[in-house]
Amino acid sequence: MEPTDLAFVTKARLGDADAFRALVERHSRPLFRLAFRMTGNQQDAEDVVQESFLRAWRHLARFDERASFSTWLYRIATNCSLDSMRSRQRRSRVSEIEEPVLALPSGSPTPERVAMSGELRERVAEAMDELSASERTAFVLRHFEGMRIEDVSRVLGCQPGAAKHSVFRAVRKLRRALEPLVSGAR
Repeated sequence: MEPTDLAFVTKARLGDADAFRALVERHSRPLFRLAFRMTGNQQDAEDVVQESFLRAWRHLARFDERASFSTWLYRIATNCSLDSMRSRQRRSRVSEIEEPVLALPSGSPTPERVAMSGELRERVAEAMDELSASERTAFVLRHFEGMRIEDVSRVLGCQPGAAKHSVFRAVRKLRRALEPLVSGAR
């Protein structure tokens, strides 16, 4: 029988580094997916995951055992992702360097498909950048990570209705931004 997150947390609080390592191994991949979808950059996502686990280790004593460890960890990773995005925005204003944001799955690429996917990738990146922090976070957690609204609200630290509204606003903004591409492709 696989030990629970709570069992590993309890051991890690007592100084068991192997228990914390097990938590890292268990949650690294989902945190990376979240961070990549939030930041749109592999290096930033790797940094976010590392910073998230570092913060979790430092603040393990503050973890409330009545809560879900993964939700607590997602909240830390979300905050680290938002910090990374703010930092990147400050750096990009100074350096004017643009970074690739989203990679689309490849099929058999034709020149038209390559052109369309490049334009779509650019439009999606621009549209995601236009979302507020709560909208972007709610959208990524709900639609990319498949979290229930109740879990999204816990990560965001708000009521479920507010989380649902953030997802709705994000979808509406993305739909509006991407509609010209979709209607033009028909």
